Amino acid sequence: MIPYQKEKIENAICYFASEHYKRTRKPLTQTYLYKYLALLDFRSLETVGKPVLGLEYMAMEKGPVPIKLYRDRETIKSDCFEFRKSEGTAYLILAKGKPDLDYFSESEIKEMKRLIEIFADQFVKASHMSEASHQEIKAWRKAYKKKPNSIIDYDLSFDDDLYTKPETKLSFAEERYLTYKALKKAC
Repeated sequence: MIPYQKEKIENAICYFASEHYKRTRKPLTQTYLYKYLALLDFRSLETVGKPVLGLEYMAMEKGPVPIKLYRDRETIKSDCFEFRKSEGTAYLILAKGKPDLDYFSESEIKEMKRLIEIFADQFVKASHMSEASHQEIKAWRKAYKKKPNSIIDYDLSFDDDLYTKPETKLSFAEERYLTYKALKKAC
């Protein structure tokens, strides 16, 4: 459904890994990565009605976690980045070059830069990012409250009456999300 989804995901990871390292002089950890990706997807969803990457997330205790990346982190092969095992169960994400930002719109790049400006700071801990994801991502809060470790339905980002609301009362983001969801279902 999302054009060039694989390339967008890989280049977003490369971007966050390289920019986070430039600002903090520390490699990007998996917790930071998962929060950057979730905040990017859910902020976009709530403002323009469509996630940037369209990843599937699980409502884990420390916030949303992209299921496929989490599950496959030991075996993912990419020319853009690598997951490197660190101490215990920790993973670091290292960029393998420059991200190709041509896959992203101007507004998507602006949001990625904004996230880096906010969170890529030596004084911002992973726990701060987790808390930010708890506060900002309504869909995570609803999913986690209902059932921890469940899949987060993007529908939860919107009010409960999304499907019964008169068309004239839908916000731009709600209308676009319903179109996005219908097209995704049709594919």
